[in-house]
Amino acid sequence: MKFKNLMFDLDGTLTDPAEGITNSIAYALRKMDIPVPSFEVLCRHIGPPLAKSLCEHYDLTEEGGLHALALYREYFGDRGIFENKVYDGIPELLSEMKAQGRRIYMATSKPEPYAIRIAEHFGFARYFDRIAGSTMTEARTRKADVIAYLAELEGFDPAVDTLMIGDREHDVLGAKEHGAPCAGVLYGYGSREELEGAGATYTVKTVAELRELLLADK
Repeated sequence: MKFKNLMFDLDGTLTDPAEGITNSIAYALRKMDIPVPSFEVLCRHIGPPLAKSLCEHYDLTEEGGLHALALYREYFGDRGIFENKVYDGIPELLSEMKAQGRRIYMATSKPEPYAIRIAEHFGFARYFDRIAGSTMTEARTRKADVIAYLAELEGFDPAVDTLMIGDREHDVLGAKEHGAPCAGVLYGYGSREELEGAGATYTVKTVAELRELLLADK
């Protein structure tokens, strides 16, 4: 088995968080008297570290970005976190990979307490050996930093027997920084151009194709 360690991104890879994230951002923008763009435009924030993304797209200072993030969390922490849905086939995939004896990890830029709550609420936390994310103070938001933190806690080398699975260039680049390959999933929020441009080792269109890729590694 080539990939004994599987690191999964959360948003756009395990679950589709679009409703909750966009509702939470719209709530924050309204509170700041900033015009709310379309749903499609709001979806561009799914994946990247949020405070930085808000600063870049709404011309906010670092302080303004953190204020927007605090307002976002007013909605997200109570409601938006569960305005979410698990992609079809994901629980079955995790169960099957676990039964093969692989180590299953989550590596997300979302704050770790939120990631754990989501995994527990939707019933797939039990498949993970460790759920790793950023902090509530916006430390460790870079995917490479999350991977480093996870690898140190679990005692493995990401460059050995490990595959990152995610839907955005941040997943690919974070994995590459540690010498790990990445499977880019096209059912999430990144395009083929984005993922292949960042250097994804594999791209798959569906959860079923992801399963085929992992089974071929058995």
